[in-house]
Amino acid sequence: MMDDSRVTELVREATAAPSMHNAQPWRFRYARGRRAFRLYADFDRKMAHTDPEARALHMGCGAALFNLRVALAHAGAHAEVTLLPEADEPALLATVRATGAGVEDAGLAALHPAIARRHTSRYPFAETEIPEPVRVALIDAAFREGAVLSFPDPWHLDWVRELSEEAENRNLTDSGSAADLARWTRRGPTGARTAAGGVPGYAVDGVPEYAFGPRKDGGRAPLRDFSGGKPTAGLPTTSFEDDPHLALLATEGDRAPYWIRAGQAMERVLLLATSKGLSASFATQALEWPDLRWPLRDPGSGAGEVQMILRLGYGPECPATPRRPVRDVLEFES
Repeated sequence: MMDDSRVTELVREATAAPSMHNAQPWRFRYARGRRAFRLYADFDRKMAHTDPEARALHMGCGAALFNLRVALAHAGAHAEVTLLPEADEPALLATVRATGAGVEDAGLAALHPAIARRHTSRYPFAETEIPEPVRVALIDAAFREGAVLSFPDPWHLDWVRELSEEAENRNLTDSGSAADLARWTRRGPTGARTAAGGVPGYAVDGVPEYAFGPRKDGGRAPLRDFSGGKPTAGLPTTSFEDDPHLALLATEGDRAPYWIRAGQAMERVLLLATSKGLSASFATQALEWPDLRWPLRDPGSGAGEVQMILRLGYGPECPATPRRPVRDVLEFES
């Protein structure tokens, strides 16, 4: 049996995962006797307007699930995962039982150092090509989790950028989007950098002001203005990439099981990208509008449901966003 301190550390690593607006919409329960984790969705942390179906929420939880698998592999255990094990309990997204190490776990364990290093970067990236072997490796990483990662050809890429820009313009004048952003952004003293686990009076979730990144003044990289277009003292402006590297992550279907798999695939791609020296951010704006999300699909095949747009590149190190104390998201049972 794993002791409580080890379980706490495993969940701490799981919750280093990204989530929309850093809402951290997960809860864990650990059954000591069965050496089993239960991962729950915290629907109170859903974006009411921008994620009404909780698609992004499920993806964030899927990313946390993947981190838990990696952490267990690093600890010499195999994660035996069952998705959505109880039909009458939709908040229970997965059960994870720790067993003996499996054949596939060496590849997962190799990603473990990237958990602590992976941070969303809202800064400009260099105008540097991503080597083809790295792209192939990222595509394979998504495939291993049941998803498809693609780098759009130039015509499709222009279309994705146009849709993202249209969505960002809509968000800046949409009251529902503004309400979601206001709930999950932290300005002023509450947005100050915190120690691990948080400090009383300081934010432990959401996007703090120091992590907004600079405002875009030129370039074609799709970015979210976390200030909501409002004046923010000390927020610089700068140029971003003219030719950003965007990748689309898609799944065959568009229901909860696919969203959880997409979250795992996304995190596997992000951890591998981090280990290869790449930075990443998310361009989710067009995914938040049904009429814009549909045209993101591959114009040739029209196949797949786009779940995430990743912006990848070589960029500077950036500060980590805060995380909720593990005691707030983990319960133990016998």
